[in-house]
Amino acid sequence: MRSAKLVAPRQIEIFEDRMPLPGEGEVLVRVKAAGICGSDLHIYQGERADVTLPRILGHELVGEVESSGGGANRFSKGDRVTIDPVVSCGSCVSCKRGYDNLCSTVKCLGVQVDGGYCDFIVVPEEKVYALPSSLPWEKAALIEPFSIAAEVLSRSEVREGDKVLVLGAGTIGLCILQAMKLAGAEVLTSDFVESRLEKAKELGADVVVNSKTGDLSAALREFTGEFGADVVIEAVGIPRLLEESLGYAAPGGRIVVLGFNPEPAKIPEVLVVKKELKIIGSRMNCRKFPQVIEWFEKGLVNPEPLISAKYPFEKINDAFKDILRDPQKYLKVLITY
Repeated sequence: MRSAKLVAPRQIEIFEDRMPLPGEGEVLVRVKAAGICGSDLHIYQGERADVTLPRILGHELVGEVESSGGGANRFSKGDRVTIDPVVSCGSCVSCKRGYDNLCSTVKCLGVQVDGGYCDFIVVPEEKVYALPSSLPWEKAALIEPFSIAAEVLSRSEVREGDKVLVLGAGTIGLCILQAMKLAGAEVLTSDFVESRLEKAKELGADVVVNSKTGDLSAALREFTGEFGADVVIEAVGIPRLLEESLGYAAPGGRIVVLGFNPEPAKIPEVLVVKKELKIIGSRMNCRKFPQVIEWFEKGLVNPEPLISAKYPFEKINDAFKDILRDPQKYLKVLITY
């Protein structure tokens, strides 16, 4: 089978590898489409110390079941499926409490272990979910990014009528926007890329603000009646934006943080205390795939406008180079097999 391995920063090579075989409780999946995520771009550029090379990247995966190992009997050959990339031990305290994403040895496909930029991948059956037969592969490849949004939705405890500020209108920010609208929130989305703000408006944002050319603070005051945002989502991963979020949040507000930036943010304790703010982390997803598949099946979210380009598997290195050459041009880029 073919596998696309990152062998050095900015260098992916395609190899012919031996076909993997599913073991006990495992499923062999023929990959049909896979997304390129922002974390993949960081790894590609050699910016992640927790990734050893060579590595097969890719964690936004959909495909067909090829075969199953012993004890795995939920799927048959040809079944259409998606894969939750969170790899957990199942036995630590966090796992036993149901927090797979907080496992003491948590890993992610395509990051700490090999992922899905290959023709076939073996994964635990419990991480495989059936897809509606009517859902095209390209749309289905967006289920994993929307699972991030579903986790944020849960962590934020958003309520109908809440005023939500989403900082960042990249793929994840736009997925979060749609999740917040599903919950009945009103959403202001900010970004400095005008084309992304146009997408946000198309996908239901009540207000959009260009943070480079506009006055976000003034727009937020008007949007919230001077009160501040009930929920602020920092979906970019820049410490400065987390610092600013404390000012944007309303008294009693919640600030949800997704970024993995190693640089510390300067958080004034007095603002956290005076406003009784909650600063909440949100990591990957915790068993959110069934919820998101239902969103897709019922047409409650719209993944299609997020798809910017598709590249055949053999052009995968070109796809990464093109995104890095003109990052503002792309939202979600898909690899097709």
